[in-house]
Amino acid sequence: MLNTLKTILGLEGVKTPKQAELKKFVLKYKTLVIGELHIQNGVWTFAYSEAFKTQTEISPLVDFPVKEKVYESAHLWPLFLSRIPGLKQPQVQDLILQEKIDPENEAALLERFGGKTIANPFTLAVQ
Repeated sequence: MLNTLKTILGLEGVKTPKQAELKKFVLKYKTLVIGELHIQNGVWTFAYSEAFKTQTEISPLVDFPVKEKVYESAHLWPLFLSRIPGLKQPQVQDLILQEKIDPENEAALLERFGGKTIANPFTLAVQ
């Protein structure tokens, strides 16, 4: 499924960097911190915040159904991958060139383009 999503989004060559420095992304809904996404040494980790775990209005995300679990993966989950625009778009190509972003680095692309998406109401920020 992940390869199909990458093909649909035009992200076939994009991959998780194996030597990535620690990056922390914070996923929010309005003022509520939903959770934190980290990448280090080629491994993505997602965990819900304590504030999210104790609230009862918002259900857990589909990719992360258990609030108490810390999720790890060598691949970026679809919820986050879908925040990266198709790399074949001329405007995206121009930004990648201007800002000297590695077009194969998921973490760098997520940091640059992942803040907001029309696919869901969450915001994602690098901390």
